Amino acid sequence: MNPQDLLRIVDSLHREKQIDPELVMQAIEAALITAAKRQFGEEAEVDIHIVRGVGAINATVDGKTLSQDEIGRIGAQTAKQVIIQKLKEAERDARLEEFHEQVGQLITGIVQRTEKGLTIVQLGNVEAILPKSEQIPGEAYHNGSRVRAVIYEVKAAGNRVKIILSRTKGTLVQRLFEQEVPEIAEGVIKINAISREPGYRSKVAVSSTDQRIDCVGACVGMRGNRIKNVTSELAGERIDIVRWSDDPMVLIPNALQPAQVEQVLLCDMIGRAIALVNDEHLSQAIGRFGQNVRLASKLCGWDIEIMTAPELERQIERAMEAFMQIDGMTEEVAQQLVEQGYLSFDDLSVIEPEALIEMGGYSEDQVNAIVEQAEDRAAEQEAEEEARKRQDKLDKELRASEELDKLEAAGKPQAPAVEQPEASVEQPESLAQQPESPVENTDSLAEQPEATEPPSEPKVEG
Repeated sequence: MNPQDLLRIVDSLHREKQIDPELVMQAIEAALITAAKRQFGEEAEVDIHIVRGVGAINATVDGKTLSQDEIGRIGAQTAKQVIIQKLKEAERDARLEEFHEQVGQLITGIVQRTEKGLTIVQLGNVEAILPKSEQIPGEAYHNGSRVRAVIYEVKAAGNRVKIILSRTKGTLVQRLFEQEVPEIAEGVIKINAISREPGYRSKVAVSSTDQRIDCVGACVGMRGNRIKNVTSELAGERIDIVRWSDDPMVLIPNALQPAQVEQVLLCDMIGRAIALVNDEHLSQAIGRFGQNVRLASKLCGWDIEIMTAPELERQIERAMEAFMQIDGMTEEVAQQLVEQGYLSFDDLSVIEPEALIEMGGYSEDQVNAIVEQAEDRAAEQEAEEEARKRQDKLDKELRASEELDKLEAAGKPQAPAVEQPEASVEQPESLAQQPESPVENTDSLAEQPEATEPPSEPKVEG
């Protein structure tokens, strides 16, 4: 191969496929070595080196220098195949490294096609996929339309690079806010946490390093312009901006907004927080299908339960009564358990033995016995609850069947005279008792406008 031709090939591959020239040189050297070993034997000591910047090939086999003619005769076709394979691998590795650095970053692509819910997106000279599981529910992507997503995963698939996009991750919300809110991009405002249910609602907790800047107001923007741009990109998804705090007593009420929380009780040992609200804000705190409290729990990292004060008192009373049924339990220990947030046998079954020993001064055997009883009671309650649910389901189905039977019996039309001529002849008094039957069948009469005489007369005559 002419040295100048070799250099032109390397330079062309570098410019067209963005492959490092050194990788191309190494691939060619490896290909020539492989081809030489096939010709001279696998045991031969082959050394081939391409002079960088010149393109000349120096080769030795078992210490003997090969001429350019001998080099040219070394399995040209084999060398070509190996070179192509190495170049494909080099191209794949280069793309893999390029897109690995972009994982979590926002990109814009063009929709090429959709196949069985899988959307193919063109990113420059490479294709990426947007799986159905990573699409916002209800969104439709049309060929040629623009779509924005984050790169979720990059992995090798043979000689290709598989790039997976996502529009459901909280990272997408963060990247969109970074573009819309300059203070976030500059680091003045920080996004501390995001919880999201794609297509429905998100909660974003933010804080500011500059006390003069209102972090919530900056994210919302003048007349809500900034947050509107984000929600429009997310198919109208509702976004709540809340103020972050390292103190759970402050963060949890913020996360449950717009509901107003009267008091927060933290149960550190089991990671539970009880938020007390009044009856007016109970449904608002829970949210539609529990969405508000669920997102708040994810945002804060606490298992949040919404209760009113009377509900908490009743639950505490039930817990005290239940715990006192356990052999070896004292009222003092039961009171401490309730104060720590243990309100059911299920909670007690997962308590750390050391904590129970410290509370009541129990031995290890006594603690094991108490926990075992709690586990048995929890299993019994679960079985009873399942049985109750099954029975409720059966009762509902039975009631529904009875209601349908009643409706069918009440709404069943009486047999008209036209269909039963013998009844008209044999039992005329039945017609007198039921004058409403012709009225009930006006639909059937309307369908036969050509009948000018009562339909029963010809059949009576017959």
